[in-house]
Amino acid sequence: MHFPLSNLRRWGAALAAVIGLAAAAAVQAAPDAIRIGVATAGGGDPVTWGGSPGGVARSQQWLEEEFRNSGTRVEWFFFKGAGPAVNEALSNKQIDFAYQGDLPSLVGRANGLDTRLLLASGTRNNLYVVVPPTSDIRSIQDLKGRKVSIFRGTNGHLVAINVLAAHGLAERDLKGVNLDTGSAQAALVSGGVDAAFGGSEWFKVRDQGLARVVYSTQGQDPAFTRQAALLVRGEFERAHPAETQRVVDVFVRAARWASDEKNREALFALWARSGTPVASFRAEFEGQPLAERNSPLLDEFLRARYQAVVDDALKLRLIRRPVSVDDWFEPRYLDAALKKQGLQGYWSAYDAKGRAVAGGAAVAQR
Repeated sequence: MHFPLSNLRRWGAALAAVIGLAAAAAVQAAPDAIRIGVATAGGGDPVTWGGSPGGVARSQQWLEEEFRNSGTRVEWFFFKGAGPAVNEALSNKQIDFAYQGDLPSLVGRANGLDTRLLLASGTRNNLYVVVPPTSDIRSIQDLKGRKVSIFRGTNGHLVAINVLAAHGLAERDLKGVNLDTGSAQAALVSGGVDAAFGGSEWFKVRDQGLARVVYSTQGQDPAFTRQAALLVRGEFERAHPAETQRVVDVFVRAARWASDEKNREALFALWARSGTPVASFRAEFEGQPLAERNSPLLDEFLRARYQAVVDDALKLRLIRRPVSVDDWFEPRYLDAALKKQGLQGYWSAYDAKGRAVAGGAAVAQR
């Protein structure tokens, strides 16, 4: 059968149009749900967490407000197993976004997880070593040969290793015990371990007279701090760029509110809904500007810290292959949010050593 060339061209154009419309529909169709995984057990009702601007968005229900009447519901999932458990949920496509620390997110990427890092959401988090009040442990060196809790696979794990190394010790010099936060607290109080590494959650135990802090990274080299960020599954981001932008917009709004010194006490009160007392956040953030800790910028400091985590994780065989940081960070959504909210230049960017430079860009130009 003979078809005129003009007809073939028309059919070809029509077919191309149909394919284009189908592709556009695949991108633009709103998801039924936006599922966010948080790498902590959290606390409160509804469950929330502290120490991150993300906790502000959660407790204030700003994401729910953003997607109200859109046909898309917002679902939050909190993981007692922290970063490693979040990686499993990402792998199984059970969540779309993840609030996660640096090491576990990089381990996930090294193991083939398709994610994009969208913005910082709680940086320069401190690490502490706590012991029972009557312990004879007074320093990092005194941990040698002792039974010490370290939550392996989390962003505190690698910092703990680096802190030990700075004091002439390695993880193998300890009798390490892998415990999550709640289990570590119970073990320390009951005498099941001699010491524990952890974060600001230990101030509550200290203030109850059940622990003593013998080491803190506060005021030290920022290389000894932990970073956390918001990630998105690559498949979700490609299919739903508009929804991804709206999520980032809300997290940036929360970061702006959480960076305002006028909101310091109100911020700590919001975070305290997680079950961690206001006094603990006061202690954790003492002498530190909120804007420095709650900035969403993907600046050179964040890039350098994540690259350092890659290098250390390779050296310690926590990951088996290199991970590219450069093509993992995706600043376009953050850039758009900063511009939309008039926040270009609001936060200072920091260089690789953690020193302030001129702000204004979501990621330093290379």
